[in-house]
Amino acid sequence: MNQTSLRDRLLLSTLPPGERENGRRLVAALALIEGKLKDVEREMEARTRSEVKTIGLIGDYLVDGGGKRIRPALLLLGARLLGYEGSRDVRYGAMIEFIHSATLVHDDIIDAAETRRGRPSVNRRWGNELTVLFGDWLYMKAMEIALDEGDLKVLKLLSDVTLAMTEGEILGAERRGSAGIGLPVYMDIVRRKTALLFAAACRIPSLLLPSGAQHGDTLWAFGEALGTAFQLQDDLLDYTASEEELGKPVLSDLREGKLTLPLILALPAMTRPERGLVEVVMREQGFESVTPDQLLEIVHRTGAIASARQLVDEWASRAADQAGRLPAADARDALLLAAEYAANRRK
Repeated sequence: MNQTSLRDRLLLSTLPPGERENGRRLVAALALIEGKLKDVEREMEARTRSEVKTIGLIGDYLVDGGGKRIRPALLLLGARLLGYEGSRDVRYGAMIEFIHSATLVHDDIIDAAETRRGRPSVNRRWGNELTVLFGDWLYMKAMEIALDEGDLKVLKLLSDVTLAMTEGEILGAERRGSAGIGLPVYMDIVRRKTALLFAAACRIPSLLLPSGAQHGDTLWAFGEALGTAFQLQDDLLDYTASEEELGKPVLSDLREGKLTLPLILALPAMTRPERGLVEVVMREQGFESVTPDQLLEIVHRTGAIASARQLVDEWASRAADQAGRLPAADARDALLLAAEYAANRRK
């Protein structure tokens, strides 16, 4: 298991120089839960043990691959904020991360991705057949944790969110290769695929103790807004970050036939020939006839990058507004900083 510290794994390298001070503040705030976040890692490692050797190998590969672990971190911060002192938050943190990991391995199959976080993707190493089965196994492992805990409210929440996530995947897959997707439809896909799991991670702490119930809706709204900002910033980075920062080629979404926020905002301002170039890239699912620089120049010319930046900031501001309604505490300060991080990270 990767023992890289939270400080080394998270944040500072993902922020532009002007935001490094806020990054340091967030790293310091996350030190509040660093011990429990390591417990989540250990829980994940223990839960990926199996008599089937391949499951253990892929499980180790995923856990060792690290990642920001932002969803379990949000859950742990919420539990701390509400004064929870048990260990169920650790197990639920592993559950949430298993669901997130399952979506990633399934996405990589759908997208025919070759890398994930700068390493060969699971499907590249083990093939699509084993990878899709391992993703299914992760979903059921998450359900096993929820069943072991025996809280019907958490089970219902988990069921509703995973169903919505799958529906979002289907909506996205139906529109792959199409330049006709509008902003309302796209935002619905973002909500289902990404934002709701953030929201669930933030709401679960309110279900762990009776006094937390009054804060459940606020935590949910915070998580949904934060998750939306996080995904929209991902979209923006695909058009503004370097390949080195991203750990994958720029314009990766477009190479996979997916329209995301900057291009959706740019299309109405494009000329017919410019829209034709977009259609060529989506049809070819690559840059054989059109160069990435051509597309980037068009998107920048339309002002779509600035408009996308504004939307990211608006959603991050909504998250901060919701966090401000929670009880004053060190954990609330960390949630406020998380909203800033979501809008300013570079990877």
